[in-house]
Amino acid sequence: MIVYNITAKVTWAIAEDWLAWQKQEHIPQMLETALIADYKIFRLLELDEEEGPTFTMQFFFVSWENYDMYIRIFSPALRERSLSRWHDQYIAFRTVMELVN
Repeated sequence: MIVYNITAKVTWAIAEDWLAWQKQEHIPQMLETALIADYKIFRLLELDEEEGPTFTMQFFFVSWENYDMYIRIFSPALRERSLSRWHDQYIAFRTVMELVN
């Protein structure tokens, strides 16, 4: 199992709308690729939230091939939609992990 983790810190000004957009638009578009087996959204706790909350979204792929296809074919356009909508009101970084147990 491959886990694609996106951690995003958003400003308080967009936090509620950003999370609703993730749930109602962005993630459903990602799932339409049929490459993602499951996903989870978490809000990180015990962090400084003065500038806004931090969320992590984990997307589960059954194989490296599915992950690779998603990243090469679908991710650029989906990432651009996010950037064009929210501009500089969030910062995100991505990691890829392999489930070992």
